[in-house]
Amino acid sequence: MNKNIALIKHMPIFSQLSDESLEKIAAITVEKKYRKGTIIFMEGDPGEAIFFIKSGKVKISKTSSDGRELILNIYGDGDVFAEVTIFNDVQYPATSEVIEDAVVGMIMNKDLEELVKRDADLALQIIKILNKRLYMSQMKLKQMALSDTYVRTAQMIIKLAHEHGIEKNNAIELKLELSRQELANMIGTARETVSRALGQFKKEGSIDISGKKIVVKNMEKLKTWIDS
Repeated sequence: MNKNIALIKHMPIFSQLSDESLEKIAAITVEKKYRKGTIIFMEGDPGEAIFFIKSGKVKISKTSSDGRELILNIYGDGDVFAEVTIFNDVQYPATSEVIEDAVVGMIMNKDLEELVKRDADLALQIIKILNKRLYMSQMKLKQMALSDTYVRTAQMIIKLAHEHGIEKNNAIELKLELSRQELANMIGTARETVSRALGQFKKEGSIDISGKKIVVKNMEKLKTWIDS
């Protein structure tokens, strides 16, 4: 199995497909290299493709009505984004920006539609992943409505530690340099509120902070904010 097929099979949307189907998808995949700071697509652009990350990191964000950036997610190796455009003549609902030099696989929707017409397994997997993403979005909205800022900040740090953390000296260092404003945008609150939460976590020994770097020193103590 070549590297492209192995990477495609790692994507949840394609993980249960036959080798023959994976080969067909690999055949229509276009690979592109992007430098940090490059915009892959802007919110409102025609939705023409689904993307997956072979290496690097991509930020997905929207612009609020008052002009603020709302960070929806940060994706890394193997992650899929823009699948909301599959089989829909719609615009991209958010902006994707490369925040770490990246190699990205792109599958044009028109090519995928032709393939799906001949591959029922592929169609079923796409339906499943879209349903899962919808459920996760609904849960996130519920969480934002019911949880206070300290809980949501703790949840976000734990999530980032799992997705982008590196274990070092019995701690987990987040391999992301996020400003207080960027972290606040991801949580959906004010920068000052996030700063207070981070200050509390640092005071109790859950985390350490140096500039934009966050190190989780005591994961169990941080989790008590969620469990309480």
